[in-house]
Amino acid sequence: MKRYLTILPALALIGAAVPASAVSRMSESGEAKLAEALKGRVAGTPVDCITLRNAESSQIYDGTAIVYQDGGTLYVNRPTSGASSLRRDDILVTKLWGSDRLCQIDTVRLLDQGTRFEHGWVGLGQFVPYTKPKS
Repeated sequence: MKRYLTILPALALIGAAVPASAVSRMSESGEAKLAEALKGRVAGTPVDCITLRNAESSQIYDGTAIVYQDGGTLYVNRPTSGASSLRRDDILVTKLWGSDRLCQIDTVRLLDQGTRFEHGWVGLGQFVPYTKPKS
């Protein structure tokens, strides 16, 4: 058992040392998938907060953004810090302070779906609403 305890920190350091090229590829892939999801939509005026209980779903785009769907509107949040930690299979842990609104000053913890260990967090930015134009 003692032997495993000395190996664990080394393994954690190896896992944390993700090459910059891998992060860059992950971000490029996330940007491409986000662009595809927003195809045919128009950006609106950014807002500081959204009502979280109205969000029907959330989607993570690797190394790029979190998208919250509220009816026909997609709110794109590009975190101001920690975006490179975003992975599409993360579990988002959000703690709201006294309201049901998620705001640009909030942070979201990221848990690995398999291990349930926290591997990072993001500091949220403004939420940009994207809607389909009325024809």
